[in-house]
Amino acid sequence: MIYWLAQQFSEQFSGLNLFNYLTFRAIMGALTALLLSLFLGPWFIRTLQIKQIGQPIRDLGPETHLSKQGTPTMGGAMILSIIIMSTLLWGDLSNQYVWLALFVLFGFGLIGWVDDYKKIHLKNSAGLSAKWKYSMQSLVGLLAVLYLYEYGHSSIHQQLVLPLISDYNWSLGLLAIPLGYFVIVGSSNAVNLTDGLDGLAIMPTVLVASALGVFAYVSGNAVISDYLLLPFIPGTGELTIFCAAMAGSGLGFLWFNTYPAQVFMGDVGALALGAALGLVAFITRQEFVFFIMGGIFVLETVSVMLQVASFKLTGKRIFRMAPIHHHFELKGWAEPKVIVRFWIISIILVLIGLATLKIR
Repeated sequence: MIYWLAQQFSEQFSGLNLFNYLTFRAIMGALTALLLSLFLGPWFIRTLQIKQIGQPIRDLGPETHLSKQGTPTMGGAMILSIIIMSTLLWGDLSNQYVWLALFVLFGFGLIGWVDDYKKIHLKNSAGLSAKWKYSMQSLVGLLAVLYLYEYGHSSIHQQLVLPLISDYNWSLGLLAIPLGYFVIVGSSNAVNLTDGLDGLAIMPTVLVASALGVFAYVSGNAVISDYLLLPFIPGTGELTIFCAAMAGSGLGFLWFNTYPAQVFMGDVGALALGAALGLVAFITRQEFVFFIMGGIFVLETVSVMLQVASFKLTGKRIFRMAPIHHHFELKGWAEPKVIVRFWIISIILVLIGLATLKIR
């Protein structure tokens, strides 16, 4: 909106040309989202408390988590609302990728909202059945991927791009559709599995979103993408603002979600943020780099898969509890120690991912 207004009056006021710079709008988008989160956070938490929207704790979780029963949840609704507001304020609303990102964010957020509502209304931590949850996730994810296949820069979105390799002209054809589907839906569920400790999921989300914003900026710039031997995808630069808004809103939420948490994001936040990250990674053709940078999300997901497979095949468990952050808790690590150490690992992985920009 602000970008559009600046374009309308830039001839009369030359200073408005500043808003043509993507980097400036991205910074402003992040700051807007951060300040809105800090300002609205206390009011939002009080509203959740008044409406008694508290987190039900699953019976199979660590006993130390029982004290968190009733902590306000569905804070992800605030995160998503602020991301949308900030993106609409600072983004180019004629850009198809911006609207697709908002569609996926809202769509998966709505699924998470239904899941959270059922948990709170029924006072049961089970929430939405797995069948319905995955069906709705699949619908939104496939719609997004099919749109890109039909109306995006299809020749680029059908290519497989590997880190460290400059020749990216490997055509996937129709295989690009299942790839995009698994990246979006898989990422959504991976972030959701990670969201089990105070602040554990939101900080890696902020870090990965920031890094993907860099990739979006590079892939949308013909000169820089050519220099770094990355595919040039016109229009993806505007996703930098979306990623910046995600990072700013996430940091603002962390102010209230850090240990001991005053509010949880719930599935409405985790499912949507994970899907949004996966979508940006797919649009920018950085699925494999995303796999590296989101290594914490991957680790959490794999730990659950291994635990389930091991128990079904042998009757024995590999970990004391899955996802793996609970395993370390039961080994005696204090919750803040688990969280911060996972954050440190996430920082390292994101830096490795960013290094692939130059090492090609």
